[in-house]
Amino acid sequence: MATRIVVFAGSIRTGAFSGKLAALAAKELAAAGAEAELLSLADYPLPIYNGDEEAADGVPAPAKALRDRLAGAHGVFVVTPEYNAGIPPLLKNAIDWVSRVKGGEGDPFKGPVWAIGCSSPGAMGGYRASIMLRQTLALGLGALVLGDQASVGGAGQAFDDTGALKDERTAGFLRGVLGKLVAEAGRRAG
Repeated sequence: MATRIVVFAGSIRTGAFSGKLAALAAKELAAAGAEAELLSLADYPLPIYNGDEEAADGVPAPAKALRDRLAGAHGVFVVTPEYNAGIPPLLKNAIDWVSRVKGGEGDPFKGPVWAIGCSSPGAMGGYRASIMLRQTLALGLGALVLGDQASVGGAGQAFDDTGALKDERTAGFLRGVLGKLVAEAGRRAG
Protein backbone atom coordinates (compact mmCIF):
# COMPACT_ATOMS: atom_id res chain seq x y z
CA MET A 1 0.00 0.00 0.00
CA ALA A 2 1.35 3.40 -0.96
CA THR A 3 2.01 5.87 1.82
CA ARG A 4 -0.51 8.69 1.33
CA ILE A 5 0.57 12.15 2.44
CA VAL A 6 -1.56 15.27 2.16
CA VAL A 7 0.31 18.54 1.69
CA PHE A 8 -1.16 22.01 2.01
CA ALA A 9 -0.24 25.60 2.77
CA GLY A 10 -1.85 27.96 5.24
CA SER A 11 -2.07 30.72 2.64
CA ILE A 12 -3.92 30.92 -0.66
CA ARG A 13 -2.36 34.20 -1.78
CA THR A 14 -1.01 34.12 -5.33
CA GLY A 15 2.73 33.55 -5.09
CA ALA A 16 2.62 32.73 -1.37
CA PHE A 17 5.94 31.43 -0.09
CA SER A 18 4.12 28.77 1.92
CA GLY A 19 2.42 27.64 -1.28
CA LYS A 20 5.79 27.37 -3.00
CA LEU A 21 7.18 25.31 -0.14
CA ALA A 22 4.10 23.06 -0.12
CA ALA A 23 4.39 22.47 -3.90
CA LEU A 24 8.09 21.66 -3.54
CA ALA A 25 7.36 19.30 -0.64
CA ALA A 26 4.75 17.45 -2.71
CA LYS A 27 7.33 16.94 -5.49
CA GLU A 28 9.94 15.74 -3.00
CA LEU A 29 7.48 13.35 -1.37
CA ALA A 30 6.53 11.87 -4.74
CA ALA A 31 10.23 11.45 -5.56
CA ALA A 32 10.62 9.60 -2.24
CA GLY A 33 7.92 7.14 -3.28
CA ALA A 34 4.97 8.55 -1.37
CA GLU A 35 1.57 9.26 -2.86
CA ALA A 36 1.50 13.03 -2.32
CA GLU A 37 -1.74 14.98 -2.62
CA LEU A 38 -1.31 18.75 -2.80
CA LEU A 39 -4.43 20.53 -1.53
CA SER A 40 -5.38 24.20 -1.54
CA LEU A 41 -7.49 25.67 1.23
CA ALA A 42 -9.09 27.76 -1.54
CA ASP A 43 -10.95 24.59 -2.51
CA TYR A 44 -12.46 24.41 1.00
CA PRO A 45 -14.11 27.81 1.54
CA LEU A 46 -15.27 28.20 5.12
CA PRO A 47 -16.90 31.01 7.08
CA ILE A 48 -15.14 32.30 10.17
CA TYR A 49 -15.92 29.78 12.90
CA ASN A 50 -18.90 30.80 15.02
CA GLY A 51 -20.48 28.38 17.48
CA ASP A 52 -23.91 29.94 16.98
CA GLU A 53 -23.71 29.36 13.23
CA GLU A 54 -22.57 25.80 13.82
CA ALA A 55 -25.53 25.20 16.16
CA ALA A 56 -27.97 26.67 13.64
CA ASP A 57 -26.58 25.34 10.36
CA GLY A 58 -24.20 22.52 11.29
CA VAL A 59 -20.67 22.05 9.99
CA PRO A 60 -20.20 23.29 6.40
CA ALA A 61 -19.65 20.67 3.69
CA PRO A 62 -16.13 21.95 2.85
CA ALA A 63 -15.02 21.25 6.44
CA LYS A 64 -16.33 17.70 6.13
CA ALA A 65 -14.56 17.23 2.80
CA LEU A 66 -11.26 18.56 4.18
CA ARG A 67 -11.64 16.37 7.26
CA ASP A 68 -12.08 13.30 5.06
CA ARG A 69 -8.95 14.13 3.00
CA LEU A 70 -6.87 14.50 6.17
CA ALA A 71 -8.33 11.45 7.92
CA GLY A 72 -7.65 9.32 4.84
CA ALA A 73 -3.94 10.16 4.84
CA HIS A 74 -1.09 8.40 6.60
CA GLY A 75 0.76 11.69 6.94
CA VAL A 76 0.20 15.43 6.58
CA PHE A 77 2.75 18.11 5.75
CA VAL A 78 1.35 21.56 6.50
CA VAL A 79 3.22 24.77 5.70
CA THR A 80 2.41 27.90 7.63
CA PRO A 81 3.38 31.44 6.82
CA GLU A 82 3.92 33.78 9.74
CA TYR A 83 1.47 36.63 10.32
CA ASN A 84 2.35 38.91 13.23
CA ALA A 85 4.35 36.13 14.94
CA GLY A 86 1.49 33.63 14.60
CA ILE A 87 -0.40 31.41 12.18
CA PRO A 88 -2.72 32.99 9.63
CA PRO A 89 -6.45 33.06 10.34
CA LEU A 90 -7.20 31.00 7.22
CA LEU A 91 -5.18 28.07 8.55
CA LYS A 92 -6.48 28.31 12.12
CA ASN A 93 -10.06 28.60 10.90
CA ALA A 94 -9.71 25.50 8.69
CA ILE A 95 -8.25 23.51 11.59
CA ASP A 96 -11.01 24.71 13.93
CA TRP A 97 -13.78 23.75 11.50
CA VAL A 98 -12.26 20.33 10.77
CA SER A 99 -12.07 19.69 14.51
CA ARG A 100 -15.84 20.22 14.75
CA VAL A 101 -16.77 17.47 12.25
CA LYS A 102 -18.36 14.48 13.95
CA GLY A 103 -18.46 11.04 12.39
CA GLY A 104 -16.65 9.74 9.38
CA GLU A 105 -13.86 7.19 9.24
CA GLY A 106 -10.59 7.85 11.00
CA ASP A 107 -9.40 10.83 12.97
CA PRO A 108 -7.88 13.69 10.94
CA PHE A 109 -5.55 14.65 13.76
CA LYS A 110 -4.77 11.41 15.61
CA GLY A 111 -4.73 9.19 12.52
CA PRO A 112 -1.98 10.64 10.32
CA VAL A 113 1.40 11.76 11.55
CA TRP A 114 1.93 15.49 10.99
CA ALA A 115 5.00 17.49 10.00
CA ILE A 116 5.33 21.26 9.87
CA GLY A 117 6.97 23.53 7.37
CA CYS A 118 7.11 27.29 7.70
CA SER A 119 8.22 30.22 5.60
CA SER A 120 8.68 33.92 6.06
CA PRO A 121 10.48 36.82 4.43
CA GLY A 122 12.18 37.35 7.80
CA ALA A 123 15.28 35.62 9.07
CA MET A 124 13.41 33.33 11.48
CA GLY A 125 11.58 31.64 8.61
CA GLY A 126 8.20 31.44 10.29
CA TYR A 127 9.52 29.74 13.41
CA ARG A 128 7.16 31.63 15.75
CA ALA A 129 4.15 30.60 13.69
CA SER A 130 5.33 26.99 13.72
CA ILE A 131 5.35 27.00 17.52
CA MET A 132 1.74 28.19 17.58
CA LEU A 133 0.74 25.59 14.96
CA ARG A 134 2.52 22.81 16.86
CA GLN A 135 0.68 23.81 20.05
CA THR A 136 -2.68 23.76 18.28
CA LEU A 137 -2.09 20.39 16.63
CA ALA A 138 -0.32 18.51 19.44
CA LEU A 139 -1.74 20.01 22.61
CA GLY A 140 -5.13 21.08 21.34
CA LEU A 141 -5.95 18.16 19.06
CA GLY A 142 -3.68 15.32 20.15
CA ALA A 143 -1.83 15.03 16.83
CA LEU A 144 1.53 13.33 16.62
CA VAL A 145 3.73 16.09 15.19
CA LEU A 146 7.31 15.29 14.22
CA GLY A 147 9.89 17.19 16.24
CA ASP A 148 11.86 18.25 13.15
CA GLN A 149 10.40 20.88 10.87
CA ALA A 150 11.38 22.67 7.68
CA SER A 151 11.88 26.41 7.97
CA VAL A 152 12.58 28.77 5.07
CA GLY A 153 13.75 32.25 6.04
CA GLY A 154 14.29 35.04 3.53
CA ALA A 155 11.59 33.28 1.53
CA GLY A 156 11.30 36.08 -1.02
CA GLN A 157 14.71 35.11 -2.38
CA ALA A 158 14.77 31.44 -1.35
CA PHE A 159 13.22 29.83 -4.45
CA ASP A 160 14.58 29.68 -7.98
CA ASP A 161 12.51 29.95 -11.17
CA THR A 162 11.69 26.23 -11.09
CA GLY A 163 10.36 26.37 -7.51
CA ALA A 164 13.40 24.67 -5.99
CA LEU A 165 15.21 26.04 -2.96
CA LYS A 166 18.40 27.89 -3.87
CA ASP A 167 20.20 27.04 -0.64
CA GLU A 168 21.29 23.38 -0.64
CA ARG A 169 21.48 23.23 3.15
CA THR A 170 17.84 24.32 3.46
CA ALA A 171 16.83 21.91 0.66
CA GLY A 172 18.65 19.09 2.42
CA PHE A 173 16.92 19.84 5.67
CA LEU A 174 13.54 19.82 3.92
CA ARG A 175 14.33 16.43 2.38
CA GLY A 176 15.36 15.14 5.81
CA VAL A 177 12.09 16.20 7.43
CA LEU A 178 10.08 14.74 4.55
CA GLY A 179 12.05 11.50 4.75
CA LYS A 180 11.17 11.18 8.43
CA LEU A 181 7.53 11.91 7.60
CA VAL A 182 7.48 9.21 4.89
CA ALA A 183 9.06 6.70 7.29
CA GLU A 184 6.65 7.41 10.14
CA ALA A 185 3.61 7.62 7.85
CA GLY A 186 4.73 4.34 6.25
CA ARG A 187 4.47 2.65 9.63
CA ARG A 188 0.86 3.80 9.81
CA ALA A 189 0.19 2.59 6.26
CA GLY A 190 1.38 -0.73 7.56
